Amino acid sequence: MDNQVTYENVSTGSSQGQAGTDAIDASSTKGANGPVTLKEYYRLVKPGIIYSNLMTAFAGYWVAAKWEVDWLHLIMTMLGTALVMAGGTVLNNYLDREMDAKMERTQNRALPSGRLSANFVLWFGIILGTIGLGVLYLGAQSPLATLMGLLGLFFYVWIYTAWFKRTSVWSTFVGAISGAVPPLIGYCAVSGNIDLGAILVFLFLFLWQPPHFWALGIRRMEEYRAAGFPLLPVVRGTFVTKISMVRYVVLLVPVTVMLTAYGYVGTIFLIVSTILGLTWVFMSVKGFKANGEAEIVWAKRMFLFSLLYLTLLSILMVIDTTAKI
Repeated sequence: MDNQVTYENVSTGSSQGQAGTDAIDASSTKGANGPVTLKEYYRLVKPGIIYSNLMTAFAGYWVAAKWEVDWLHLIMTMLGTALVMAGGTVLNNYLDREMDAKMERTQNRALPSGRLSANFVLWFGIILGTIGLGVLYLGAQSPLATLMGLLGLFFYVWIYTAWFKRTSVWSTFVGAISGAVPPLIGYCAVSGNIDLGAILVFLFLFLWQPPHFWALGIRRMEEYRAAGFPLLPVVRGTFVTKISMVRYVVLLVPVTVMLTAYGYVGTIFLIVSTILGLTWVFMSVKGFKANGEAEIVWAKRMFLFSLLYLTLLSILMVIDTTAKI
């Protein structure tokens, strides 16, 4: 998700460089703590988010293609999708720099620590996103996939990050909308329209995200509280959060069943997705008995299981895609 935080100007103690005036060379950028490494530029695009979402974009593409794949078109679609997502995550870092500086797990990143200029990060994100949209339009030759990418970028950067993430418990819901766009991009790049299959692959990832992210939120609740992030566990408590998690996990089961019922994937996917879905439901309900340290352990297990769930079902969605007759 994943999904989410805030933005205004960086705290006055951060070394940001001369915003708007200095041209920053990636190979020589230096801040208060020394030179920025290539690894830090790599981390700036949040590769974990890129990889997991690219996996779902690939699954969406494959379901729509039904094994009849134009490999060059697939490469262009994945490249464009990755660049659009990278642009969004970099802009997310730009907007979240102030809150990242307050959280232990993010305060040493290149931007909040002052080793990168906010101005450079802003333009880096804009350029990545623009190139990604260009690849989807000219390389994948899909105006609809390009539009989906643009909408996803807009929702992620402006609606989620710049607005809801810092103001409302609904931030996770809004973030899940943008987070569910990658499989939609992949699907629409092939189909050229938004049909039932597109809706189902969108719902699959949309419903997966809130329980995944809230599990992390419960684990790191005090960090989010200290940063002023109005996440549901922080504002409403873990009991209300667990109720919400159950709602999303329960709804995932019929969505995965419908993918088979309407002929997009086969029986193997149906069996495995139902078993995993019901297991996740059981784990979610079991969380109501967990308190204190046991609750943290439960949240960690929920988080890890959500990753297993997404990975296995994305792979099976490809392997068990129904071929064209």
